[in-house]
Parts: sequence; structure tokens; C-alpha cells
Amino acid sequence: MNLITPENFRYTLNNKSIKLFTLKNKNGIVSQITNYGGRVVNLFVPDKNGVFKDVVLGYDSAKDYLEKPDHFFGAIIGRYGNRIANGKFSIDNNEFLLAKNESENQLHGGEKGFHAVVWQAKQLSDSTLELTYFSKHLDQGFPGNLEVKVVYTLTDKNELQIEYSAISDAKTVVNLTNHSYFNLSGDFNKSIENHLFQIKASHYLPVNDKMVPLGSLENVMNSPFDFRKLKTLKQVINKEHQQIALGSGFDHNFVLNDVNAGFVAKVVDEKSGRSLEVYTTEPGVQFYSGNHINNLEGKNDILYQKRAAFCLETQHFPNSPNQTSFPSTLLLPREKYFSRTIYKFSVYK
Repeated sequence: MNLITPENFRYTLNNKSIKLFTLKNKNGIVSQITNYGGRVVNLFVPDKNGVFKDVVLGYDSAKDYLEKPDHFFGAIIGRYGNRIANGKFSIDNNEFLLAKNESENQLHGGEKGFHAVVWQAKQLSDSTLELTYFSKHLDQGFPGNLEVKVVYTLTDKNELQIEYSAISDAKTVVNLTNHSYFNLSGDFNKSIENHLFQIKASHYLPVNDKMVPLGSLENVMNSPFDFRKLKTLKQVINKEHQQIALGSGFDHNFVLNDVNAGFVAKVVDEKSGRSLEVYTTEPGVQFYSGNHINNLEGKNDILYQKRAAFCLETQHFPNSPNQTSFPSTLLLPREKYFSRTIYKFSVYK
């Protein structure tokens, strides 16, 4: 198990100390997480033969995260996950102009979103890390002073559990998620196209050429977006379809059928036997098939290529503040925001 030494993450940014924390459970699963962006740096899980390998993309040091291209590897995303069209929205007829970082859109909370700040960290136990951050009024354009807490727990059920909570002193919008990139083979030189995917969704959100949802729900039936039963990515990723062409693959929000059931997605790498199940309280999940990674030098000097990993970002829908038909992301003053997502690992049989 090739763990990163904490010295690689001893760095100061804006007078705040970046550090690396190690979580482990009784079954030998280990994850290292940094308080810079709350990023999951690595996650070692066993295959069918009990061999542990790292299954998430990332970098070897704090300096790499600060200086190399930022694909949001493993980060906490906020205040708003995904895109807000034209970098603006209104609350009670008051318009708020956001920091734009993707053409005319704001993506993942802006250039200095939660992925790019140093969180206050407290390791509560060998298996639990608590991160807190105070986001000031008009941080990246969002109203309200927002107190945020994210707790990572590596359970003895082989789950990486992420619990998000927040409270604001003014009306605002909040949509938090995690942006880990997974490759269950543990070999980042391999494409994820042979992975099997299942997403419990009968509809997805089609997008425009700026990758912003059009506002309508599209049925997945008879389309490459039908992942209601396990299928390999290569079965559908190269099919001729306008939406796949727009995203150079999948980069779409799936509308989950029954959030109350908890279980929303499953991914399997049959060769290694590693299986990932996703559980969430959120109404949607963004499936991103690693379309824009290209010759990127990651951990252990490995060059990450297109489709080297996938993301399943549990979330409310993109651009919800500007789409009244979407589930609301409005957070009222002193109301508590809470969200839970679990990434559970096992051996596929």
C-alpha cells in the first residue's frame, strides 16, 4: 500500500496550514484526505484476491494540487455543485452576480469555491475526519454567511460516508457534493470503458451547448442513457447521440427514481472484482465519464488519459436556482442543510 507521507502536504496557503489525514477501518481499507479542498487523495480497497489498490485519481503533494491543472480531484464542491447559467440567479427579486469560471457560467462554486480553500480539520478517530469552513457573505457572489461542516467516515462496512451540513444567516442556495474520480481496476493506465454501470434513473437532464440543462426531463428508454440495468460503458459511450456529442461522453445529471430507497447506482470492474455502490439523500447524480482528462501527470508519475476514471456526483440539479421546475436548493436563514452520501465497496459475485 503506497501511502503518501504527510510531509508532502505540509504547506501554508493564505496563512492556513494544509495537512494530510489518514483514515482506516478494521478491514484494512485506508483513505488519505487533505484539508485543502477536503480532497480524497487516495482510497485503497481490496479486489477479489484481497489485493489492496488505490481507486481514485489525484496528486502526490499539496504543491501539485495548487500548481497542476485542477480537475476538482476528490474535492468538496460548493457552494453550488455543477453549473449556474450566466453566473447569476435571483432570490426575492434580488439578483446575485456570481464569479464566472467556465465561459458565461459558474462551475462548482467558482474559481475559489470550496475545492480551493483550506478547511479547519479535526480528526475525531482513526476512521473519522471533521472539516469546517466559514464562507463569508458574497463569497464567489453567494449571499449569506454560511457555516459548513463535512464529516468523512470510513466505516467497518467498507463505506466512505460523507455527511454535509450547513447553516446560513440569510436566504441563499446550497448544493454540496464530492468530486472523486474512481477507477475500480486500481490501474490508472486502464480505461473505465469495461466497467459495468447501473444508475437507478428513468430520466436524465438534456443540456445545451454550454452543458447547462434545458429544463426538461428526458426518458432514458431506447437511448444510451439507459443504465437501469448493469451494462459496460463501451456498449454506449461511442453511440451517435446529440447529447453524448455535446459532452464528448457523459456529463449529465440523472434524475433518481427513489431517493428514499437510498441505493442509486452501482459500478463493477469484473476483472478485479471490485464493486462500488452509491447511496444518497440527493435527488440527482451527475455521471461524468472523464471526457476531458488528457496526458495529465498524476500520482506516482502516471499519465491520466481520457476515460481514466468516472465520477458519480450526488447532488441537486444543475442550474436549479434558475429553473423553478427543479427541486429547490433554497436555504432559509437558520435552517439546517443536510445531505449524506455513501460510497460502499465490496467484491462482485
